[in-house]
Amino acid sequence: MKQSTDRILTTHVGSLIRPKALQDHLHAKRIGGDYNEVAHNACLTETVAEIVRQQAEVGIDVVSDGEFGKAISWSQYALERLGGFERRVLTGEDDDPFAQGADRARFADFYAESDAADAGTLSGDGGVVKAESICVGPITYVGQDAIQRDIANFKAALGNVQVEDAFLPVAAPASVIPDRKNEYYKNDEDMIFAIAEAMHDEYKAIVDAGFIVQVDDARAAVTFDRMVPPASMDDYRKWVDMHMNALNLALEGIPADRVRYHVCWGSWPGPHTTDVPLKDIVDLVMKVNAGAYVIEGANPRHEHEWRVWRDVKLPDGKVLIPGVISHATNIVEHPELVAERIVRLAELVGRENIIAGTDCGFAQGPFHRRVHPSIMWAKLEALVEGAKIASKELWD
Repeated sequence: MKQSTDRILTTHVGSLIRPKALQDHLHAKRIGGDYNEVAHNACLTETVAEIVRQQAEVGIDVVSDGEFGKAISWSQYALERLGGFERRVLTGEDDDPFAQGADRARFADFYAESDAADAGTLSGDGGVVKAESICVGPITYVGQDAIQRDIANFKAALGNVQVEDAFLPVAAPASVIPDRKNEYYKNDEDMIFAIAEAMHDEYKAIVDAGFIVQVDDARAAVTFDRMVPPASMDDYRKWVDMHMNALNLALEGIPADRVRYHVCWGSWPGPHTTDVPLKDIVDLVMKVNAGAYVIEGANPRHEHEWRVWRDVKLPDGKVLIPGVISHATNIVEHPELVAERIVRLAELVGRENIIAGTDCGFAQGPFHRRVHPSIMWAKLEALVEGAKIASKELWD
């Protein structure tokens, strides 16, 4: 894991907005249209090379492949890489597992409008088909070809640029196929650990290829909004602890300094009034066997939580990658604000232990983005410029 030895390094959370050329292939595949797999693979190779070049050109130090190889969302993509699941379309009589939580209950009118606005962009074909994912058999990893394709494309792209390091994002066991149901294992905990054992293959393949593996986990924090109440904080913490144990099982044998663990409170631009405070779970987050913790910190519901690090010691040898740029607003942060966010954390945990990042991915799937592409690049430019300002202050 690179550290900021003589300047503040920059990175982001991974998912970047897909270009139309790639979307066209995925759209044809999704609706059963004129889909050409050879042409799609060629386009994927080209677009990964371009997105890596653009990151390097803007000055990002630790880059990703944009998650371009994932044909579904950042978490649902595992449906194409895990055996043992089937999809069942929701009927009008079914409870919608995607419309739960205290935030949604309090702001029901807002979410009704927001969901309606999202409907076309989420699917790419003008409407969302909601379906549940059901575990109906033993969970196995069957995504070897897909992950090796992603690795090959990323390696080829990196051969044409100069960057400090590179990472590939994957889903944490808690966030793999959210709202899944279990019809095979004795209980949900057994299913979680089966997911962890299967996902280990993907995590290890990435690290064996020479990349950092970033484990993305929104569900760990977001579940608080769904559980408490009626469950207690103690119940919730036990639930999170179990998932951290499962993640550590998935990471077994993988060097911690090749792992980044990303925690956020969900990417949607909603009120988030019932998010769990970072101070209540930070000890569980740092239980994960990772070399870096990527934690949302730029949005106005969580920016104040930089103060947590006044009382919590970052373990020796670990890196903090705080979000200092928001993915969920079209307002481009001023570089001086970005620098301010970096400096105040660097003064608490050590400048060498900070890499500046973003709150979350700019795209949650191939067809769903939070900002316009031009704004995404402007935000990344602000991130790089803010890191330069912070570096001058911290090293001078």
